Amino acid sequence: MLPFGALAFDFNEAARLARDLASTPYKKPENRLPKELRELSYDQYRQIRFKPERALWRPAKALFELTFHHQGQQFGEPVKINEITADGIAEIRFNPDDFNFSQTRIDPRKLQGTGFAGFRVHYPINAANTRDEVISFLGASYFRGVGKGQVYGLAARGLAVDTGLMSGEEFPRFTEFWIERPSPAAKELVVYALLDSRSVTGAYRFILRPGTDSITDVKVRLYPREHVAKLGLAPLTSMYSFGENQRSATEDIRPEVHNSDGLSVQSGTGEWIWRPLVNPRRLLVTSFAMTNPQGFGLMQRDRAFSSYEDLDQRYELRPSAWVEPRGRWGSGRIELVQIPTPDETNDNIVAFWVPDDAQRPKQPYDFEYRLTWQRTNEARPPLSWVTQTRRSQNPARKPENSITLAIDFAGPALDRLPADAQLQAVTSVDDNGEILENITRRNTATGGWRMTLRVRQIDPRKPVELRAFLRHDNNTLSETWSYIIPTAA
Repeated sequence: MLPFGALAFDFNEAARLARDLASTPYKKPENRLPKELRELSYDQYRQIRFKPERALWRPAKALFELTFHHQGQQFGEPVKINEITADGIAEIRFNPDDFNFSQTRIDPRKLQGTGFAGFRVHYPINAANTRDEVISFLGASYFRGVGKGQVYGLAARGLAVDTGLMSGEEFPRFTEFWIERPSPAAKELVVYALLDSRSVTGAYRFILRPGTDSITDVKVRLYPREHVAKLGLAPLTSMYSFGENQRSATEDIRPEVHNSDGLSVQSGTGEWIWRPLVNPRRLLVTSFAMTNPQGFGLMQRDRAFSSYEDLDQRYELRPSAWVEPRGRWGSGRIELVQIPTPDETNDNIVAFWVPDDAQRPKQPYDFEYRLTWQRTNEARPPLSWVTQTRRSQNPARKPENSITLAIDFAGPALDRLPADAQLQAVTSVDDNGEILENITRRNTATGGWRMTLRVRQIDPRKPVELRAFLRHDNNTLSETWSYIIPTAA
């Protein structure tokens, strides 16, 4: 018998299952979906909705409720979902009658033997009498979260394996979940998960705390089955099609289309780095080496509706996602992978931590972090930060064919400067670039400061790396703007 108040499942039990699984050969899951589900279009699949009145825990009038994703389209493998109570563990059984199939013309009687593809968590973050969807686990190891006043945008993943390598990426998947039944007044929800793939297994614990900025505390223990060339921890996946530093290749009524506009990094030394995102012409992989990072995230800093003009997608309400390591992560690198995409239907941005220490097969590897879905209280440096980066080509300027970059900064350190302050733009460029002009002046329209750089790319077949920050009287006043001009061809 369990001690009073104890539950029948915890992180150690999930870790034991992951360890045992790692000692056995990998079995590729079978997709046994009937044709009606397998051939659904994206829009048709979205029409299959769980009936709200069937939500788990609704009869108890709990703050938390669960609804579920149906298998279908690209989500072909079933996911086992269990509920944990003081009485034990019970599988949540799939019932096609719990779903509304809308206009799909699917006969629920033909769906016996199918199952769940994932689940949604609901909690009142915008109004006391409404259970808003606050996090969703669906597909491989993907999950998306939102806070108050936010709409779904970028996603997190449990693990990234060999992302950006020519050998091809591996997508581990959560195969089973265990969810603790919360008390009716509970303000946090505990979820355990088992991850499996050809090269690695893992145990996960998620503690979900929805709110103005929703928090997900993540505890992980991995068991590599074999050597992994690139292990990406705490991965974030987003979309960047075009924006202020890269215009649309075709006419579009929207000035910008992206879920995130930059990678923000706080290094172990306390330096803040901002790298604007791009939609490159070819695969672009860059990284920032450091020891014990304090945080990183894919951020949506531009919050003006006028920057997007999209009444349906509402990109200005998409969350930023900030990863804050727990404990010391040691030496490694934050890697940013940017993939060409013709439109906004593809997630083409990935950021994650790659540790330097090799993970030995069958040996556990532990790490923890806090993931925050942000909008109003976004992580940013205390002094000043980049608000936008704008770029223009200067073909008329012969012979250098230069590029002009205008970088705007804002923040309390700049607000406190006297009217006659003189700021210096401290810049550096790699061997393939030359800074032809460097001008810094107050932005009288915004109250911030603008740095304007004119840069020549010496060999168009090679990228150019740039770094710059603002300084006043030998004091650093801003984060470091870090930019890459991709190859021209």
